[in-house]
Amino acid sequence: MAAVYSGIHLKLKSPQTQWEDKLKLARFAWISSQCLLPNKEQVLLDWCTHALTLKYNKKVDFSQDVLEGLWHYLDDVLHSRKLQSHLKQGKTITLRLNMAQMLLERLQECANADKFLVCVPTILSVCQGIIASPALSSVFTTKYELMVDLVAKFCSLACRELQQLSLTGHQKSTEPLMIQEELTSECLQTEPVGNLENSQTDLFSAPSKPKKNPQSPNLFEVLLQVLSCYLSVQRQQANPNRVFTMVTNQLLQLLVLLRHLLTSGELTSSHTHLRLHQQLCRDIRVKIDSILQLALFPVELLTLYKDELLPVKEDSGKRTTGSAKGPLKPVSAALSKLTAQGYCEPSLHYTVKSNTLSLLFKFFLERYGKAKGDGEDEHKMLCFYYLTRLVPVLDLHLAQHSVSTTEVELPHSVCPQPKSPSLSSPESWSLALLAVESLLSQTLSADIYNVAADRIRHGEVQLQYYRALAQLLFNEAQPSIPSWYRCLKVLLNLNHLILEPDLDQLLSSAWVNAECMEPRVLRARQLMVCSLLQTYTKLRQLSRLFSELLSVICQPALDDLRPPLLPEGISTSLRNCLLDIPQSQGLEICSLVLENVRKFVLPDLLREGTDAEKMETDGESTDQEKKDAALKLSSLSQLLHAVSFSLKTLDNASPVPLVRQSRDMMERMQQLVQDLHMLTEEKLQKADKSSLSDTNDKTCPHPEESERISQSKTGSLWEQQTQEAALLLRYTWIEVDTLFEIHCSKYSSLDSAHSLPGTRIENLLSGDISPAHLHPSPSSSPMSCLLLKLLTLQQIKKILMDSASFGEATTTALLQRAAQFILAKPEFETSLDGEQGWDLQIGSLNSSSYFVAHWYLVVSNLPLIISHLSAEDMDCIADVLVSSLLKRDIDRSEDQQLGSLTVSAISSEFLQSSVLSELPLLFSAVVKSLAQRIIHELKAATALKDCRALQMFQKIETEVSVRNVGFSLSTLVNTETLVEDVQESSKTGEVSLLLSNTSTGELVNVLQILTKLNPDAMSSEDLSSVFLLLFFLLTLTSSQQDQTADGSRDSEGGTLFPAKLLQTLAYLLEGRNIHGVFKVVHGAALLQAPVSTLLWRSNSGKFDATCGADWLALIKATQGFIKSLVQLIITRNSSVQLNLDQFATYLSSAVVASRKSTVSSSGASVSSIHLLLACLASFSQTMTSNLGRNKQVDQTLTQMLVRTNALLGPAVEFVLKPQTAPQPACTLGQAFIVDVVTVMIRCELSSLSVEENQQCRTFSHMSLYQGFCHQIFREISSAPRPMDFLISSLHFLSAFYKAVEETDRKTKEQEEVKKAGKEEVYIQILQNVHRLLKAHWLSAEDVCQLEPAVQELLSQLLVKSSADELNVLLLMVRDGLDIDKLRAGNYREVLSAVIVIKLLSCCQLPETCSKVLWLIAPQVTSAMVALVRTSSQDASLTLPFTLPTVTAMTTLLRREEGLIPNAHHVVLVLGALQSVPLTHMTPPAYQSAFLAVHEALFAILQCHPQVVTDAAPSFLNVFHRLLASIMQEGRQRGDGDIDSDADVFVPCSRLIERMYSHIAAATESFTMLSAFMVAQYVTELQKVTLRPDVKLHLTEGIYYILDLCKEQDMKFLKAGLQAGVREVFNELYSSYTHYHKTQRQGEEKYTV
Repeated sequence: MAAVYSGIHLKLKSPQTQWEDKLKLARFAWISSQCLLPNKEQVLLDWCTHALTLKYNKKVDFSQDVLEGLWHYLDDVLHSRKLQSHLKQGKTITLRLNMAQMLLERLQECANADKFLVCVPTILSVCQGIIASPALSSVFTTKYELMVDLVAKFCSLACRELQQLSLTGHQKSTEPLMIQEELTSECLQTEPVGNLENSQTDLFSAPSKPKKNPQSPNLFEVLLQVLSCYLSVQRQQANPNRVFTMVTNQLLQLLVLLRHLLTSGELTSSHTHLRLHQQLCRDIRVKIDSILQLALFPVELLTLYKDELLPVKEDSGKRTTGSAKGPLKPVSAALSKLTAQGYCEPSLHYTVKSNTLSLLFKFFLERYGKAKGDGEDEHKMLCFYYLTRLVPVLDLHLAQHSVSTTEVELPHSVCPQPKSPSLSSPESWSLALLAVESLLSQTLSADIYNVAADRIRHGEVQLQYYRALAQLLFNEAQPSIPSWYRCLKVLLNLNHLILEPDLDQLLSSAWVNAECMEPRVLRARQLMVCSLLQTYTKLRQLSRLFSELLSVICQPALDDLRPPLLPEGISTSLRNCLLDIPQSQGLEICSLVLENVRKFVLPDLLREGTDAEKMETDGESTDQEKKDAALKLSSLSQLLHAVSFSLKTLDNASPVPLVRQSRDMMERMQQLVQDLHMLTEEKLQKADKSSLSDTNDKTCPHPEESERISQSKTGSLWEQQTQEAALLLRYTWIEVDTLFEIHCSKYSSLDSAHSLPGTRIENLLSGDISPAHLHPSPSSSPMSCLLLKLLTLQQIKKILMDSASFGEATTTALLQRAAQFILAKPEFETSLDGEQGWDLQIGSLNSSSYFVAHWYLVVSNLPLIISHLSAEDMDCIADVLVSSLLKRDIDRSEDQQLGSLTVSAISSEFLQSSVLSELPLLFSAVVKSLAQRIIHELKAATALKDCRALQMFQKIETEVSVRNVGFSLSTLVNTETLVEDVQESSKTGEVSLLLSNTSTGELVNVLQILTKLNPDAMSSEDLSSVFLLLFFLLTLTSSQQDQTADGSRDSEGGTLFPAKLLQTLAYLLEGRNIHGVFKVVHGAALLQAPVSTLLWRSNSGKFDATCGADWLALIKATQGFIKSLVQLIITRNSSVQLNLDQFATYLSSAVVASRKSTVSSSGASVSSIHLLLACLASFSQTMTSNLGRNKQVDQTLTQMLVRTNALLGPAVEFVLKPQTAPQPACTLGQAFIVDVVTVMIRCELSSLSVEENQQCRTFSHMSLYQGFCHQIFREISSAPRPMDFLISSLHFLSAFYKAVEETDRKTKEQEEVKKAGKEEVYIQILQNVHRLLKAHWLSAEDVCQLEPAVQELLSQLLVKSSADELNVLLLMVRDGLDIDKLRAGNYREVLSAVIVIKLLSCCQLPETCSKVLWLIAPQVTSAMVALVRTSSQDASLTLPFTLPTVTAMTTLLRREEGLIPNAHHVVLVLGALQSVPLTHMTPPAYQSAFLAVHEALFAILQCHPQVVTDAAPSFLNVFHRLLASIMQEGRQRGDGDIDSDADVFVPCSRLIERMYSHIAAATESFTMLSAFMVAQYVTELQKVTLRPDVKLHLTEGIYYILDLCKEQDMKFLKAGLQAGVREVFNELYSSYTHYHKTQRQGEEKYTV
């Protein structure tokens, strides 16, 4: 047979053999082991490639099926295991050299839409097979040009695929099935395509041979392999010029286009269609970046870049230019290819070009911009000149180019002469500015602009260029694009002198007269302005900046309205900057503002028309001047207000010249306010005369004249702005003057009775301060309204400070009027609809946000004005408070700015603050308002039967409305009537009122507000009324359950509402005045009524779903209410036995009735059994926790427990008994039943512990407990279980083992048998706990939840254990702490032992067992150290294993304090902490690792001080790892690189500060190493720029170490540190001496 098969080779060569037969023979020869051919694999591979070559060279002709068969055969051979095994064995198998060219031609055919000879996926698979094998890929790799061509073909295919998908949007074909089948047979595709010419969209995702290879090769996966292979070949090339030329000419355009298409977010859906996941995109981009960086910017081309970019020196001779045979010009070559047209769609060309420029600059900086030493300056200038070549490519032409053409030669092909017309569109400007921003940001980050070196060595060439660029940005200003502001911000950070010549234009365009108010633009604008303020603050030139700002403000306005000058972000930055400058400079700024107002604004306001008024045009001009002046005055007054309120106040330590300067400034402000007041008085007199003349005129005015009169009555816009500015300046002056007077005794107040007319409280309240036609209202002039209230509030404070006039009757009446003026009840009646926000800036106040500002003013000053308000006023405040909270969720605005105040936010904060509790009258009004809303919903309910309480509510409301007087809550709610209705309802459980779903939702919101109130602050009457009102709601009302579309009931009405009521009632029971409730109703009635109502609803079928979250919430709420009420009854110690006995009797009858009902109704009342079991369990559990109070109470509670246990046992057995009748949809949960049985065991244990004749009592349900124990052993670790069941099972095992111990102690006659039973239970519990902790289905969070229950179980097992029982547990732990198991991947079993030993160390053990444990503790710790060292090598084990093990070691270190004399193993722990990973982690994972290491260090420092003394260097090394990691993670990042989880670093830095303080306290251990610690700190600090919040805590921490340093340490540091680090140290030491050292020395004066 072998001889026969050996003839196959001849048949394959024979021309007489049909090609179909040849293909079959070739397949047979490949798979058959009996076919003997010399070098068979090479022969068959050569035959196939030769056949394909003949076909494509047209030397032979065969069918398309044979051609496809040959390609599939080649594909199968290349991917076969046989070929791969031969290659691994070192056998030589190669491909023909012409195979590479043939594949390239086929790939070129694939890129053409009109020609397909074979299915594309097959060719991709063949290429994949060749590239994946180093031996086979040599057909490409041996010739660099072929690899370049291969990459070009694949990039072209990928770009075509992505672009077509983006255009077509993956529209599926709708052609008939027959056409689809024809195309499928032609291209072997499984997905239909509509047209052969347009079938590219699905070519690369369709499998070539569905039956044999259902998963087709992904084009982009093959592309990644090709790029990787090419990259390795490119690195091996010896001629960098050749590589540069090849990549630039053939690959650059395709690579940058492909990179853009992969990065673009518009193709997300097409990425999914192409199986192009995010990681694959990222890997391809990384390969492209590597190719471009290595090819375009190798080190060998640095000389060529220098020759092209750097300016020609005068003595270097002429440079040859324009010669075709000259040296390579890499910049011109690359940019000419990049700017050329045709390699992508015209719409994409500018985008690709702009994105690529920043990428090229990044590569250039990384390769050539990091030189150190003598050539550093030359390399930085090289980078700068490269930047100057990139900017013109963006079609941005600088008007005055600082780099002349003699210095930098710009080829005609690189710098386009005409300006691109596309730049007139905002989209192109946006792209250009984004690119410029990226280029400038990289320039700033790379630090290539050294101001001093540029001025001294290079004639300020960089400064001139950046100025020209800034001039371009101002000439072509784009204030609607955020990147325009960011470009200016980067230029400012480069050097403030760049923008200083155009500072006025910058302030005008980007701040004062900015128009675009989009959020993104506002954010960018505020960041730029804040950076401007911070820069000039650091330069100590803030007054100069304000001088320019004031000149811009005083220029004619571009519009009638300017945007707010000081929004929240800018105002906050300005406030911080003013705190950092000398106070004299702040006063100088205030004086500048006042001077500009008096010089440029006030004359225009005081100017009158005189003769010019006769001419209409001159009159209009005068009016326009006044409008412009009023607008300037408004801006300047807001600026002065912000600056004045941000200044440091004067104090007794202020020097006299500063006090004089402040007084001079205040005098000038006072004079300005007086001048504005005189102007207002003149307007008032003219308005009065005008109104008088209009009254005398009896004729009907002309329509235009009537409009003029109407406008004069309401006041023109400029008059309103003038009045607002005058009031703002007046308020600012009074506040600042009062503040100076209070804090500085050297300052004498300028405020007197006649200093400022109109500031007395009588003028403010009467309205004499403003003309009648300008009388402010919230709709027309909200700022004036608010300022008048602020001025009135200021006068109230002055009156209250004047003790002489405080008690007078006239003063009291005046204060009442003032308080009511501030409250302004009519304004609250026209409140806004919706959640309008306010940013706390008075300049941004408008009619929409006025209500927020008014409410904020009232609430924040309530303690001051509350005593002067009437009861009606407090009712108004309470109604507004409650109404705003109820509307909060309904009217919340989605586009509300973050950080802005809303009415509901103010109300919520006030409701939860302690201030409300300290205002009893207002608190009572709030409670009454809530009760009124509850009663309102009750009156709207449907009455099912007569209800006395409802009639009472209607009657009382009628009486109150007739009398029209205030009333208290006790008047509104008759508690006796409520109690009568509740007691009557408790007998049957039936309800009397039916609430609508709307009413139910409203009441739920009221309950949520009620639970936020402090119950201790309620009076006895209010608490009793509200409690009984809610109790009435629970027992006598029911909500409608509207059927939804799917037939389900409304859960809110069915279970959520009663659950909320029960939770609220339980919350109110915690109030200290709750005892008043028991004066009108007995405790037993309160216990019985809700249970009766819920049972009636359950039996009536109101609760359908008995397994949902809402039903479980109702059960828990019921249990919580019963526990709170029973606890209160026992604590009161009044009629305890009577109340509990009545409730126990009721439950007993209810259980019997429910069991009968369940049997008769075929199992339909499982919810009733569930409810009764929950009530019995909570009742018993509360009584058990109260045993031991006194003998009488214990006897009563024991009797009750016997009765409840007698009910629980049969009830549980009844529930567990299999029912023959049909079961409901959901039965009781396992965890609930286990909890009930656990309560039974604990009840019996507690009863036995207090009985006198304990020997006569035994456990009545021991067989039930044993059955539960065996069932738990079978289920607890066999499969994934709910967490509540696991925790309940562990609690049960703890209680059951205690019961087994009690049984074993009492039965002396069967001691051996019982002892054996106890040991068996002990071992079974340990084994099951061990299996549970190592279960694979438990997550780390699940294990943390189980730890408290496991610790409780271990404590119960070991509290009375013997040494033998402890040895069993320790042997189990020893077997688990095996490093071989960890190396084998079984880390969960090891972790189980680690957790057990950690919990075991926290248990209270007998003395003998404790000695054994701490005797072996060092060995256990050493084993954990080895585990930590091993697991730290695997990053995947850090979170699940390493950190829990470190936490366990920390626990052991804390618990063994003072128990182990030789603590050598603690030093080993320090070594293990060195290996814990702290880098390359997500913020949450980093925080976990940081906390674990920090807590271990703190435990060593706190519990083992001797080890710290002996091993201080090792301790500091670990601490330094923490410090270095937090500095690295807490460094400043770009605006777009801020992680939402970055807030975790601030707590970590706070812990570093705390550790520094503890190290400083251990003086004897670290005094000699303090200088070393400071050196480590400044060395790390010099490497990064920290976030301010992180730096604050780290700086405060290192101050403690500097306190330990002596003078010689400081000299050593200044002499030994390197230059850059020394600068950081000097800055640190300067701040230390300025801020910390003086404060410490001041404290030491009072230290004994």
